Amino acid sequence: MRNHFLLALPLLLLAGCGSKEQNQSAMVTNILDQALPSTRDAPPGANAITPVEPAPDLPVAKGEALHANAIPIALQGRWTGTNERCGDRAAAQALELTAASLIFHESVGTVQRVTREGEGRLAVVANFTGEGESWTRTLMLRPSADGQQLTITNDGTAIVRKRCTPAV
Repeated sequence: MRNHFLLALPLLLLAGCGSKEQNQSAMVTNILDQALPSTRDAPPGANAITPVEPAPDLPVAKGEALHANAIPIALQGRWTGTNERCGDRAAAQALELTAASLIFHESVGTVQRVTREGEGRLAVVANFTGEGESWTRTLMLRPSADGQQLTITNDGTAIVRKRCTPAV
Protein backbone atom coordinates (compact mmCIF):
# COMPACT_ATOMS: atom_id res chain seq x y z
CA MET A 1 0.00 0.00 0.00
CA ARG A 2 2.83 2.36 0.86
CA ASN A 3 4.45 1.85 -2.55
CA HIS A 4 1.20 2.90 -4.25
CA PHE A 5 1.20 6.12 -2.24
CA LEU A 6 4.82 6.86 -3.15
CA LEU A 7 4.04 6.33 -6.84
CA ALA A 8 1.02 8.64 -6.68
CA LEU A 9 2.76 11.39 -4.65
CA PRO A 10 4.50 13.07 -7.64
CA LEU A 11 1.20 13.23 -9.52
CA LEU A 12 -0.55 14.80 -6.54
CA LEU A 13 2.21 17.36 -6.18
CA LEU A 14 2.05 18.28 -9.87
CA ALA A 15 -1.72 18.59 -9.76
CA GLY A 16 -1.56 20.95 -6.79
CA CYS A 17 0.93 23.40 -8.24
CA GLY A 18 -0.21 23.87 -11.84
CA SER A 19 -1.93 27.24 -11.49
CA LYS A 20 0.53 28.71 -9.00
CA GLU A 21 3.45 28.74 -11.44
CA GLN A 22 1.62 31.12 -13.77
CA ASN A 23 1.43 33.71 -10.99
CA GLN A 24 5.11 33.32 -10.02
CA SER A 25 6.73 33.44 -13.46
CA ALA A 26 8.21 36.90 -12.81
CA MET A 27 9.47 36.07 -9.31
CA VAL A 28 13.22 36.43 -8.78
CA THR A 29 14.70 33.49 -6.88
CA ASN A 30 18.16 32.41 -5.84
CA ILE A 31 17.42 28.72 -5.53
CA LEU A 32 16.49 26.50 -8.46
CA ASP A 33 14.45 23.30 -8.13
CA GLN A 34 16.48 20.20 -7.51
CA ALA A 35 15.18 16.85 -6.38
CA LEU A 36 17.32 15.01 -3.87
CA PRO A 37 18.09 11.42 -4.81
CA SER A 38 16.55 8.81 -2.55
CA THR A 39 19.41 6.37 -3.04
CA ARG A 40 23.04 6.42 -2.04
CA ASP A 41 25.74 7.34 -4.54
CA ALA A 42 27.17 4.40 -6.39
CA PRO A 43 30.82 3.56 -5.69
CA PRO A 44 33.29 4.74 -8.36
CA GLY A 45 33.81 2.34 -11.24
CA ALA A 46 37.01 0.43 -11.91
CA ASN A 47 38.08 3.05 -14.46
CA ALA A 48 37.35 6.07 -12.23
CA ILE A 49 39.83 8.95 -12.38
CA THR A 50 41.51 9.76 -9.08
CA PRO A 51 43.34 13.10 -8.77
CA VAL A 52 47.08 12.87 -8.10
CA GLU A 53 46.99 15.71 -5.56
CA PRO A 54 44.04 16.33 -3.25
CA ALA A 55 42.28 19.67 -3.45
CA PRO A 56 43.27 22.12 -0.73
CA ASP A 57 41.07 22.22 2.35
CA LEU A 58 38.98 25.27 3.16
CA PRO A 59 40.77 27.58 5.56
CA VAL A 60 39.87 26.80 9.15
CA ALA A 61 40.15 29.41 11.87
CA LYS A 62 42.54 28.56 14.70
CA GLY A 63 40.81 26.25 17.12
CA GLU A 64 37.75 25.73 14.89
CA ALA A 65 36.63 22.17 14.49
CA LEU A 66 34.62 21.25 11.41
CA HIS A 67 31.18 20.02 12.38
CA ALA A 68 29.17 17.78 10.07
CA ASN A 69 26.14 20.05 10.28
CA ALA A 70 27.73 23.54 10.28
CA ILE A 71 29.03 25.91 7.63
CA PRO A 72 32.72 26.65 8.40
CA ILE A 73 33.43 30.07 9.91
CA ALA A 74 35.68 30.87 6.92
CA LEU A 75 32.52 31.08 4.76
CA GLN A 76 30.22 32.76 7.27
CA GLY A 77 29.26 36.41 6.77
CA ARG A 78 27.47 38.53 4.18
CA TRP A 79 27.80 37.98 0.42
CA THR A 80 26.19 39.62 -2.61
CA GLY A 81 26.30 39.42 -6.41
CA THR A 82 29.54 40.55 -8.01
CA ASN A 83 27.78 43.54 -9.61
CA GLU A 84 25.67 44.46 -6.56
CA ARG A 85 26.35 46.93 -3.75
CA CYS A 86 27.23 45.31 -0.41
CA GLY A 87 25.00 47.55 1.72
CA ASP A 88 21.88 46.83 -0.34
CA ARG A 89 19.85 44.27 1.66
CA ALA A 90 17.27 44.18 -1.14
CA ALA A 91 19.87 43.01 -3.68
CA ALA A 92 18.58 39.97 -5.58
CA GLN A 93 21.72 37.94 -4.78
CA ALA A 94 22.14 39.04 -1.15
CA LEU A 95 23.11 36.13 1.09
CA GLU A 96 24.07 35.76 4.74
CA LEU A 97 25.77 32.56 5.85
CA THR A 98 25.80 31.51 9.48
CA ALA A 99 26.92 28.20 10.95
CA ALA A 100 23.35 26.88 10.77
CA SER A 101 21.62 28.83 7.99
CA LEU A 102 21.68 30.32 4.50
CA ILE A 103 19.62 33.51 4.43
CA PHE A 104 18.77 34.56 0.87
CA HIS A 105 16.69 37.56 -0.23
CA GLU A 106 13.43 35.59 -0.37
CA SER A 107 14.19 32.32 1.44
CA VAL A 108 15.97 30.86 4.46
CA GLY A 109 17.70 27.47 4.54
CA THR A 110 18.37 25.59 7.77
CA VAL A 111 21.53 23.51 7.42
CA GLN A 112 21.01 19.78 7.88
CA ARG A 113 24.40 18.46 6.75
CA VAL A 114 27.71 19.78 5.42
CA THR A 115 30.18 17.47 3.69
CA ARG A 116 33.51 18.11 1.98
CA GLU A 117 33.62 17.33 -1.71
CA GLY A 118 36.55 17.34 -4.10
CA GLU A 119 38.22 20.49 -5.43
CA GLY A 120 37.63 22.51 -2.23
CA ARG A 121 33.82 22.32 -2.46
CA LEU A 122 31.30 21.80 0.32
CA ALA A 123 27.94 20.12 -0.20
CA VAL A 124 25.32 21.76 2.01
CA VAL A 125 21.97 20.05 2.47
CA ALA A 126 19.40 22.51 3.82
CA ASN A 127 15.67 22.70 4.43
CA PHE A 128 14.37 25.94 2.90
CA THR A 129 11.28 28.04 3.53
CA GLY A 130 10.10 31.14 1.70
CA GLU A 131 7.06 32.64 0.01
CA GLY A 132 4.86 30.13 1.87
CA GLU A 133 6.72 27.13 0.43
CA SER A 134 9.13 24.53 1.91
CA TRP A 135 11.75 22.44 0.10
CA THR A 136 15.07 20.66 0.60
CA ARG A 137 18.12 21.38 -1.58
CA THR A 138 21.77 20.43 -1.82
CA LEU A 139 23.99 23.38 -2.71
CA MET A 140 27.67 23.18 -3.64
CA LEU A 141 29.75 26.00 -2.10
CA ARG A 142 33.23 26.71 -3.45
CA PRO A 143 35.24 29.67 -2.13
CA SER A 144 37.94 31.35 -4.19
CA ALA A 145 41.56 30.90 -3.07
CA ASP A 146 41.58 34.32 -1.39
CA GLY A 147 38.14 33.81 0.23
CA GLN A 148 36.67 36.93 -1.39
CA GLN A 149 34.35 35.15 -3.81
CA LEU A 150 31.97 32.25 -3.31
CA THR A 151 30.51 30.15 -6.11
CA ILE A 152 27.24 28.45 -5.24
CA THR A 153 26.09 25.73 -7.62
CA ASN A 154 22.60 24.31 -7.58
CA ASP A 155 21.43 21.79 -10.16
CA GLY A 156 24.22 22.76 -12.57
CA THR A 157 23.65 26.53 -12.33
CA ALA A 158 26.44 28.52 -10.66
CA ILE A 159 26.23 32.02 -9.16
CA VAL A 160 29.35 33.87 -8.02
CA ARG A 161 29.06 36.21 -5.06
CA LYS A 162 31.57 38.60 -3.50
CA ARG A 163 32.26 38.86 0.24
CA CYS A 164 30.82 41.91 1.97
CA THR A 165 31.52 41.18 5.63
CA PRO A 166 33.11 38.24 7.42
CA ALA A 167 31.37 36.45 10.28
CA VAL A 168 31.14 38.42 13.51
